[in-house]
Parts: sequence; structure tokens; C-alpha cells
Amino acid sequence: MDQPPSTRRTRVRVLACAAVVAAALTPTAARAGTPAAPELRAPQGTVLLPNLDDDARRCTVRPGDLDRLDVAVDERLAACHDAADDQVNGPEDAKDLTPVRVRPMSVGKRATGRVAVPAAQRPYARIFIERDGRYVSLGTDGRIGAQELRRGARLAVEGRDIVRDPARWDGRITVTLTVTEHDTTRRAQVTLRTAPVLLHHDLQRAEHVFAAAPGPGTGQPVEIPAATRRPGQWRAFADSLRSAARKAGLPEGELRFQRGTAQWWRDIWRQDIAEPGYVTKPTPDGPHTMRILLRSPNYWASDDGRSASLRRSGRLLHRDLRGPDVAVVQQYTPHRDKNVDELLNFTGNLESLPPYAGYPQGRILYGSSEHRRPDPSFIRMLRAQGQQPPVVIDTSWLLVGHVDETVHVVRADNARGWTLAVSDPRTAMSLLKQAQRAGEGGQRLLADTVATDRPTVDEFLRLERGSGGNEEAARHIDRQLDVLLRATGLKAEELVRLPVLYVGIDPGGGLPRRSVAVTPALANGLSLTARDFAAPVPHGPRVAGRDLFRDEAERRLTANGVRVHWVENISWAHLNGGEVHCATNALREIHR
Repeated sequence: MDQPPSTRRTRVRVLACAAVVAAALTPTAARAGTPAAPELRAPQGTVLLPNLDDDARRCTVRPGDLDRLDVAVDERLAACHDAADDQVNGPEDAKDLTPVRVRPMSVGKRATGRVAVPAAQRPYARIFIERDGRYVSLGTDGRIGAQELRRGARLAVEGRDIVRDPARWDGRITVTLTVTEHDTTRRAQVTLRTAPVLLHHDLQRAEHVFAAAPGPGTGQPVEIPAATRRPGQWRAFADSLRSAARKAGLPEGELRFQRGTAQWWRDIWRQDIAEPGYVTKPTPDGPHTMRILLRSPNYWASDDGRSASLRRSGRLLHRDLRGPDVAVVQQYTPHRDKNVDELLNFTGNLESLPPYAGYPQGRILYGSSEHRRPDPSFIRMLRAQGQQPPVVIDTSWLLVGHVDETVHVVRADNARGWTLAVSDPRTAMSLLKQAQRAGEGGQRLLADTVATDRPTVDEFLRLERGSGGNEEAARHIDRQLDVLLRATGLKAEELVRLPVLYVGIDPGGGLPRRSVAVTPALANGLSLTARDFAAPVPHGPRVAGRDLFRDEAERRLTANGVRVHWVENISWAHLNGGEVHCATNALREIHR
């Protein structure tokens, strides 16, 4: 007998409800005899920060650490950071981790799960799981119970290093969830990638500037090549730098002078102890960033081989700057070829070009040659970041040998928004001849300074006719610019050429003649903002009471929209082989 349609509909609804109840009470795996497919997801993206900062400020520099000539001190300082333990060191530390979620699964009570990374990647990552409201390390076992699989698990992955050598590790961390039930195993994977370290460029606003101050005692370092002359007139340097910082809008308190120790305070070159960079990852609240200070790879060993140390002034980075969202990384090798030059390991020999077409993160710039080059392991680490392909120029002809001696990025009203300020001895020689024609051949270079060699304009022109030192330096700079113009697409007429005089000297040891700036190298200044440039006072020849070098540099930089703030560094830095840039360093605004 046929049933009424209403009765049939009622039975269908009852059967459907029963099926829903059965599905709710019976795990999928139990019904199907196979485990459910696991799923991992990274809700904030797959970028992994190297968690090398010190959010809880646990790491300390012990009494005596600044002076000990012992590489063990440097290794201990570098080994202390948030990724060195298996704890999440507070809520700020948790922000440095990358969240990964295990999707809830329908599994039986005998199901087992395990989260792991490949053995080769384990030194570079640690996995935490949230249990009872806090993150705990999963350890090498990585087990997750059936209840956690059913509920879903909240994981957090910690990066433990930056990429240093892609042949050993390329920055990838592959997280695998393995679920086993009824003798059947299924897997899910998510691959994270370590954030590359990006170097700052000089158009980014300085947020914190640090420089040296005189210390007690002799202060002559033994572990780096350093002039034996005592740096002087610090007050003039510090006061004019403070004035420049104030006019550029740097908040008071964001210019710090660090005093060294009686054993090495004459190592005043703060630019040369570290190159600041940063890493970043996306979050729902915007990019989360961490500063990475790349410590200079200056390595010293005693003649008898019993003692070894990194540059001691670099330990100030750990004392004064390392902390929440600021990490210090050191990379060096003690096994060096004879052409590895400690002067080229100073990080004043490492700069960065801003972004331009084809290079959205800009490019690294450093000096190297066949006969003088930096630590190859440090350069390998820079290249391993894969975002800022290097431009390499020859700086071996300079006594010190740094890129910042001849080249500096400045703003410009062109398509890319920037150009290069460069040392130009030909312009300097032209200005000397101008002074001579004006009847001022008796004017002295470096007049009213403590320099012992202060030739007149006439004397220097005669010296140049005999030595050709400035034309020789100009040809070297021409070759640097050939490389830079090809690499960047800049035109020669876009360059800002600043007057600097050079002299060739014999470095001894059978080495070829090298050049050193007689007058302060004006490109070797500190950019405080894209429009504010702290330049060394040039002390050039005077005509009608005006410093020709100063006026010419100011005219050319001002034409590019750059305000020049003059810093007196003749005795504090110049006569010891450096300038304002060498003697300062800056933590810069991070573009988000």
C-alpha cells in the first residue's frame, strides 16, 4: 500500500537526523578504517624570524669582558640570545615566533601524532606547542596526543639562526605532522623560510646614532690595525655632531657617545664594528621586525698562536644595543688566506645602495680586489641572504681601503630619487688653481688645525706636478665609477662630485703605493635623514675669507636638496685615517 507523501518525508528526516548523530558520535577514522588527512597551516604566513634578540634582557656582559683578549668571550656573548634556550621568554618573545596550526581531526583515542623537522634542519629551528595556556618545547620527540589532534593544536616555530652558507643550509624549515592510526600513516607539511637580513641604506632616517668618547689610559688596541696618534679635540667633534643631529630632528637622547676602556679606547671607529640590518615578517598587526647588527669579522691571533680575539670594541654592541628586537650576529673564519686584509673587514667597507629598477631591496656595496679582500665567510653570509646582490669595487689603492671613503648615497630629483656623492680630486685641483689665480697661492690647506703638514696652495700644486698623486687617485675613482654607473644606470652628470685632495704614500713591506686623503673626504659623512648630511669640515684653501672646498661642496649638495651640517673631525678622526662616517654609526628607520 502506498504511503502518503507526508509520511515518507517524515521518515527521510528521521533517517537523516540519525545519520548526522552517527557521524557526530563516530570518528571518521573508525568509520572508514583509515586515519583522517592531517592539515598544517601558517595563519600569518611562512616567514620565519631568526630569534636572536634578547627580549627579557637576560644576556649580560661580565666585568672584564670588554678587555679580555679571548675569542671565548666573543663566542659566549654571541651564543646568548632568545633562541639559545627551549623557553618562550615572555609575550614579546612569542611575537618573534611563527604560528602554525594543526587543524582539528576526527581520530580515535589510540591515534598518535608527531611533529618534526628533517635532521639537517634541527639546529636551525625549535617547535613549541601551547599546553595549559603556555608554550612548551616539543623537544626532539615531537609527540602530539589523540586529544590534541581532535581539538587542534597551536604550534609556534622559532628560527635559531640566519642563513650563513647556503651549501650547509638554505633557510628552509620543513615542518611535518605525521598521524598514525590503524597501522596507517598520513602526513601534512608546511615549509617555512627564514627571513633574509636586509642592510639599511643612507636615505633611511637615523633613529639612533652612536659614536666614541675618549677613555682613560693609553687605550691603544693591539687586535686591529690602528694609528698610534692619540685622537684629539673630541669636544669640538661631539658638539658639532650634536648640533647636526639636533638640526636634523634626531630626538635628544638618541645620540650616544660610548667610552672605551684603558686598553683600547682609541678604536673610535664605530662605523667599522658593525653593519646594521633588519629582518621582517608579516603579522595581522603589520610587519614585525628585528634589527640585526652584523659584527665586523675582525679577528686577531697572537704571534705565538696562544691567544685569539675578535675586535674588543665590537663587544659594546652586546653591552649597549642588544636587547628586545635587537640582535648581534658575528661571522668570521680564523683560517684566512694571506690576501684577507683586516682593514677591509672593517664594516665601513660595507654599504648599501637604495632600491632601483630590478633590485627592489637595493644592493650591497663593498670593496675588494685580488690582493686585498674581506673575510670570505662574511661575504658568503651577505650573499646568502639572496635579496641585495653585491656590487664590488676596487678599494685596494686606498691606504685604509673602504667604500665609504669615496662614495655616499644622497637624494636626488631624478627617476630613482637618489644618486652618489663621490670624492673628486680633479675638482679639488681646479679649486687650488682658482685660488692661485686669485693671488692666494700662499693660503694654507688645513690652516688653523693641529695638522703638522699644512702646505700652501703653491706648495701642493708643485708637489702634484712632481708626483701626480691626485690624477692617479682620480683614475682609480674613475674605475670605481665605471662599475657603479654600469650597475645602477646612473649617468655621470647625475653624480655629486665633492673636492678632496690625495697624496700617494708608501705603506712599506714591498706593497704598492696607496692613496690617502690630505683634506677630509667629504663623501665620508653621516646621513641623518635623506635631506640632512653631516659632513667633515674640509679646511680647504681660502679666497676672500671663504673656504673654497666647503662652499663648492655645499653648493653641489644643496642643489640636490641636501642640507649640509658641518662637523669638526680633523683631530678626532681625519688625522687618524677616517672621517665623520667612520667615527659614527646609526640604527635607521625600517621601511614597513
